[in-house]
Amino acid sequence: MPARAERKGEHLRRLAEIWLPGRDFYVTVCARNRERILASRDVVDVLQAEWDKSLELYGWAVGPYVVMPDHVHFFCRDVSETTTLSVCVGKRKEWTSKRLRREHGFAVPVWQSEFFDHLLRSDESYGAKWLYVRMNPVRAGLVAQPEAWAYQGHVHYG
Repeated sequence: MPARAERKGEHLRRLAEIWLPGRDFYVTVCARNRERILASRDVVDVLQAEWDKSLELYGWAVGPYVVMPDHVHFFCRDVSETTTLSVCVGKRKEWTSKRLRREHGFAVPVWQSEFFDHLLRSDESYGAKWLYVRMNPVRAGLVAQPEAWAYQGHVHYG
């Protein structure tokens, strides 16, 4: 079996070949080098604006999300069966990086090159993942109650 370092990226290459239209995914995208640069109103406004366009541009609806200091969790659904998840997330990362650089002086790249995704197979899976995401700011000691975290919301469904 290859060493873990040799397998890096294997997950994304495998998923690029799989087409699962009409399904819900849970996605995590990390800031480059896990820098704590994301939990701000400026960043959330840019992310929300780009996610809002994703339905029209890529056919992906974005549901609930939570923006943490060094990563973002969101749920999404393929509604048009025209663009893969990898392309959609890649385009979001590209355009949010450009806007954050132009509008707020961020260094580029903003994001790590890879992302984590999980296919949600049932309502139970969705509920468990949402509870994990919702409680993430509490577990991190950022707030006492999840509803107190300012950097969360939903775009197309929630």
